[in-house]
Amino acid sequence: MTGPAMTNDEVLAEFREAGALLEGHFILSSGRRSGVFLQKMFVFQDPVRTERLCKALAAKIEARFGKIDYVVSPAVGGIVPGYETARHLGAKAVFVEREGGSFRLRRGFTLPAGARCIIIEDIITTGLSLRECRDSVMSEPGTILGAACLIDRSAGHAELGMELVSLMDYAVPDYAPDALPPELAAIPATKPGSRGLSV
Repeated sequence: MTGPAMTNDEVLAEFREAGALLEGHFILSSGRRSGVFLQKMFVFQDPVRTERLCKALAAKIEARFGKIDYVVSPAVGGIVPGYETARHLGAKAVFVEREGGSFRLRRGFTLPAGARCIIIEDIITTGLSLRECRDSVMSEPGTILGAACLIDRSAGHAELGMELVSLMDYAVPDYAPDALPPELAAIPATKPGSRGLSV
């Protein structure tokens, strides 16, 4: 599969034009705080915009890992980019869900023997969801080759325990809740992420 690569400016423009680049005081899924939040669901509500981003990500994945058979994503945020990227890879898309506080494959999903698999997330900061997703499928017969995301907020510093392909590195400062700069501490915090959701 070939397609034009997207520059960092082009990726960020997709978020900005979708109204998905928010400023304020945000509690990230990791629990850390930031003055910038990327509300990816504003991007994912637009199928054409989502297709552009995920097609570019699929091209980078294929260039690095070759043929992919299965894409695995953590619910909720990873489902849409996982599915759309899988479509461009000609792969199947499955996802893990939280059950009893831990991720697991449900709905009869499996990663069969011989399957070449990659984990796809929307945006990562610490990589916790990716690591939890990987750990939840390690007992599956399929092989996890690595991971991919649209935006790596850690700019390559997240400890994942596997190789990561990102469409864009976007280093935005984030802080521990007890170490906020005064300008951020003066703004009420909001939590727009989905990690706390449970079924």
